[in-house]
Amino acid sequence: MGQHSGIGVVDKTVAILAAAADGPAALSDLVERTQIPRATAHRLAVALEVHRLLIRDSEGRFIPGPRLAELAATAGDPLLDRAIDVLAWVRDTSGESAQLYRRDGRDRVCVAAAERAAGLRTTVPLGARLPLTAGSGAQVLCAWEPPDTVSHLLQTAQFTDRSLAEVRRRGWAQSVGQREAGVASVSAPVFGRGRQVVAAISISGPIERLGRSPGQRLAPILTAGAQRLQAALT
Repeated sequence: MGQHSGIGVVDKTVAILAAAADGPAALSDLVERTQIPRATAHRLAVALEVHRLLIRDSEGRFIPGPRLAELAATAGDPLLDRAIDVLAWVRDTSGESAQLYRRDGRDRVCVAAAERAAGLRTTVPLGARLPLTAGSGAQVLCAWEPPDTVSHLLQTAQFTDRSLAEVRRRGWAQSVGQREAGVASVSAPVFGRGRQVVAAISISGPIERLGRSPGQRLAPILTAGAQRLQAALT
């Protein structure tokens, strides 16, 4: 269960949250990931659901809830302070779910999200870790990195150094079924000081709605959202 504080119920609660952040989890998944007894895992997960720290997806699985994003927004991170409003604007303008990713080693982590309220949608749970080898968000987070820091990723990536050069040229990336079958996405970089990419702002949804060239319609919305986020960092 990771680190131990000496307060058992707190450690188990944190373990349940971390297990749900690893991907949508049925109760059996929570038990397997945490090794917490089934009755205890169920009691803690339901309690976290009451406080909106966990919610359930369309299949009844536990995923991180909106209260986590609300708490994160109070932590003094200027990017996250601005992200909730900007992602809501991107979602409302595009009609699609919006996410913000940061790089963490060989992964990208969803640090904020605004989900489409109704209809067919793709859900990326807050805290979800996705590989840096596929998807438009991964392309953006790799495109402005020094070549020697991403060369090992390109060995197994679904994109090439040539496609990353194209991402830099046009200022955004798109993917169609690259990370997950049936899902399309568009992403744009959020620059910090010194033109360093500190995050990727993304829109994702089903291919049948976004189409095979989603960047043509959605990239202007994302680049506008990225500029709003950048304003909080300068």
